[in-house]
Amino acid sequence: MRRLLAVFVILLFAPLILSAQSSEQRILFFGDSITAGYGIKTENAFPALMQQKIDSLGWNFEAINAGLSGETSAGGLRRVDWMLRKPVSVFILELGGNDGLRGIDLDATKKNLQKIIDKVQEEYPKATIILTGMQVPPNLGPEYTEKFKEMYPELAEKNNITLLPFLLKGVGGNSELNQADGIHPTAKGHKVIAETVWDTLKPILKDKRKEIQSN
Repeated sequence: MRRLLAVFVILLFAPLILSAQSSEQRILFFGDSITAGYGIKTENAFPALMQQKIDSLGWNFEAINAGLSGETSAGGLRRVDWMLRKPVSVFILELGGNDGLRGIDLDATKKNLQKIIDKVQEEYPKATIILTGMQVPPNLGPEYTEKFKEMYPELAEKNNITLLPFLLKGVGGNSELNQADGIHPTAKGHKVIAETVWDTLKPILKDKRKEIQSN
């Protein structure tokens, strides 16, 4: 009878235990059309390519593509609470590019990004945040362009979070790796982005696995 009771308890709580373990290993890619994979199949966007790399190693992490085309930092701030309903282990913040293209006041952009970071840190203090740096074309003037570029390392330093200096390294400005609009990467361009992101993400996931295994 006791054995039957023990088995019943295990079966009853096993889904909750497995769910908790799974939720602790979510990687949330929170961004705009670059993350969403505008103009290409979702499975060819860099978050999906991250999942492929993770699966090839047999690691238990789930890459969630929370990219939304046209998203600004203000829009991201409005929807981040919804995306944080489930636990996050790694939060990759890729926003601000559309703000720059629209010439939005960068003080406002910086405040929005800061508030997003604050929400993640408050909700999941153990989560690792990766901030992806972006750049804008020089047509808005050298002062705006430089200030935009500096915004990301300043936020990373202030919040002691990981900075990926330039998400579109090797892709931005390369016509062979971008669609006709010159802004959105092709599937081939996303492969390059994936390698850039993986260089930063892989060691973080290694550390996360050690933490999970030691608990």
